[in-house]
Amino acid sequence: MADVQYLEGPEGRRLAYVHTPGAGPCVVFLSGYKSDMDGTKAVHLEAWAAACGRAFLRLDYSGHGQSEGVFEEGCIGDWAADAQAVIESVALGDRVLVGSSMGGWIGLILSQRLSGITGFVGIAAAPDFTEDGFWADFSEAQRETILSDGQVALPSDYGEDYIITRKLIEDGRNHLVLRTPLVLACPVRLLQGTEDTAVTRDRALALLDHLECPDLRLTLVKGVGHRFSEPDCLRLIEEMVVEVGG
Repeated sequence: MADVQYLEGPEGRRLAYVHTPGAGPCVVFLSGYKSDMDGTKAVHLEAWAAACGRAFLRLDYSGHGQSEGVFEEGCIGDWAADAQAVIESVALGDRVLVGSSMGGWIGLILSQRLSGITGFVGIAAAPDFTEDGFWADFSEAQRETILSDGQVALPSDYGEDYIITRKLIEDGRNHLVLRTPLVLACPVRLLQGTEDTAVTRDRALALLDHLECPDLRLTLVKGVGHRFSEPDCLRLIEEMVVEVGG
């Protein structure tokens, strides 16, 4: 396993990443909301890429994992800019983006900004979740709280409460991808567990219907939840990366 390295991000925060050299296109893993680059899927794909001689990059957005910053001070725009800075500095040439949950949204944003995107794999991709998930599900009292206090706490199935900030909600509205045309010229594979309660199959179907792409497929895996880290699921991710990235 390669060592953790750092570079200065667009806001001056130190961003952590791990890059494994190899043949291209470089596989770039983008992790989810409040997740980091040491998650099961990221580390598994890194080992798989190394065994195949493939270039691979995983990274931590600011306020996540080993990168500098306070999580609650971040937002989608910040994290997309962080990822873009690392990718453009490290993953030179062609890239395959693999986005998990929020990482799927960030990957879709970057697909419109970066050149050399030759494939995209979304794992329970969650575009626009700050608006269509958090804000849409808030009660009137929660909306009033976040507007007056600047934040509201939500229970999480994955540990401590999520602190949802007004900044996150308002910035998210500047980066929505399902309201305007979204075109990807590269092959796209979407993976979704049928028992995912964090990102439901409705979101996967909405993205499937919205994307303009000549080679687009959605695979539903029965009985699988949001983590999508079972051995069969990990092998499926490998297969999809090969399909879109050669």
